[in-house]
Amino acid sequence: MISSPAACSQSWSISEDSLRRYVQFASESCIQELLSASDSNKLGNANDGWKILTLDNGVEISKRRSGSLHIFRSRWLLRSVSPQQFITVATAIDAAKQWDPDLVEARYIKDLEDNLSIIRLSFGEKSKPLFRKREFIVYERRETMEDGTLVVAVASLPKEIAAGLHPKQNDAIRGLLLQSGWVVEQLEDINSCIVTYVVQLDPAGWLPKCFVNRLNTKLVMIIENLRKLVQSSN
Repeated sequence: MISSPAACSQSWSISEDSLRRYVQFASESCIQELLSASDSNKLGNANDGWKILTLDNGVEISKRRSGSLHIFRSRWLLRSVSPQQFITVATAIDAAKQWDPDLVEARYIKDLEDNLSIIRLSFGEKSKPLFRKREFIVYERRETMEDGTLVVAVASLPKEIAAGLHPKQNDAIRGLLLQSGWVVEQLEDINSCIVTYVVQLDPAGWLPKCFVNRLNTKLVMIIENLRKLVQSSN
């Protein structure tokens, strides 16, 4: 349980059991949403809520309404990049470097399970307004499905939980930055893959919608940057 040690205190803490239960539930839900998003439209289902914005040269950009906000999705056919190669850069830390280049600190806080980690991201004074001088605590969960599909879920924790991990340093912590992740599918050509990236920025709705949607359209292009990162490391 999240608890306040004293009525006048502005800090609180969270037990590891409570943290694990919350993250296990939230990440499982995120993974199922990622798998659902990656499966949609493949059979020509035009009634699944996704609206295709761009479809060109093996790249699809689309969006779907979620309440008053939108979820954005990009799907890329990557030639000469295997699933195993891409999954090495499909991480919360590599993604955060693409969200904003003024990432001043990124480190793993703890591993709750072999495939489930908690990560701290700190941004500097030169970051975009959304990130400037803020810290976010995110989870990263990695799963391999029975058919070999690789799934990585990354989402930020609510502020009350994130701040509970650093009771004495919670003023800069912002909660609920985004929910996101990758689905990496094997093709018959083992050196190529299809990658789907799904992102919902500011799911709590505390930022102007026009700003959120504009930034979302930039975030879905992250696969191209990660592809270049893979190829530069080969």
